[in-house]
Amino acid sequence: MIANVIVVALFTTLFPLCTSALGESVKTARIGILFGASAASNFDRLEAFRLRLRELGYVEAKNFLFEQRYADGKLDRLPALAAELVNSKLNVIVSGATAATRSLKQATTTIPIVMAQDGDPVGNGFIQSLSKPGGNITGVSTLSPELNGKRVELLKEVVPKLLSLAFFGTSTNAGNILERTEIELSARTLGLRFQYHDILEPKDIRTAFEQATRDHADAGLVVGGPMLNSHRAEFLALAIDNRLPVIYNAPEFVNNGGLISYGVSFPDLFQRAAIYVDKILKGTKPADLPVEQPIKFELVINLKTAKQIGLTIPPNVVGRADRVIR
Repeated sequence: MIANVIVVALFTTLFPLCTSALGESVKTARIGILFGASAASNFDRLEAFRLRLRELGYVEAKNFLFEQRYADGKLDRLPALAAELVNSKLNVIVSGATAATRSLKQATTTIPIVMAQDGDPVGNGFIQSLSKPGGNITGVSTLSPELNGKRVELLKEVVPKLLSLAFFGTSTNAGNILERTEIELSARTLGLRFQYHDILEPKDIRTAFEQATRDHADAGLVVGGPMLNSHRAEFLALAIDNRLPVIYNAPEFVNNGGLISYGVSFPDLFQRAAIYVDKILKGTKPADLPVEQPIKFELVINLKTAKQIGLTIPPNVVGRADRVIR
């Protein structure tokens, strides 16, 4: 009788450890993730991804293992990092952005790939269509170029005397040409002079600000990318030192001292990417999972930064903000 009680107790204790969110027993999912930027610059997005996985029943080191790779803004490292992940015998890989997705696509046609964000997955050749992606890639599209017109309009509201707009980008980023075209068109429509500053390496950040000052930029616009995301602190410090109002595409910039951001909610995108991962691990093929478009957008304003650079944000703009840092 005592032996039977012990067996039952052991079974009750161990059974939860032998089951998983995959609906099978004794299985550990291997999930990879690849970012072009640094781990620190993507902390909030990765935490959102982990949180949704936990909500779906996944516990790290218990029923899933994480393999993470970061290029730290050096995009030429991505092919090798993608190859490492593919050789790690993973069940699914999450790509942090376009450059990462491209490297993974070149590395494997069999392992499922979930895009956590991509501005133009059809145009980039990753999928056949949003409704029928085909192949081994699916995920979430950010549609970021379409948001740039709104960002330029917001800048015009925030800086009423805006005459010259500086776009800080990286020409080697996928989608940079599309972003630049959209921003320049919006600027011209509002009667603004447009200037473009290419940031390929960290040393280019200071050079870009020096040139923007010489060109009498009244405000700036940033849409991120591995280089600027990985060197966010330096860019933000120079924006304050030069008292230049800059609008960003992601709230992480504003959380760290940027003035204003407007765009899709990246934590929301990464939470939705976790749902794709869950479906794939439970047997759904990527080709059968339509690519979703963003449904949550955020306007974030940092009034402390506005005060630092001597700018007053109009009350009607502050009133529309989803979050205000005071």
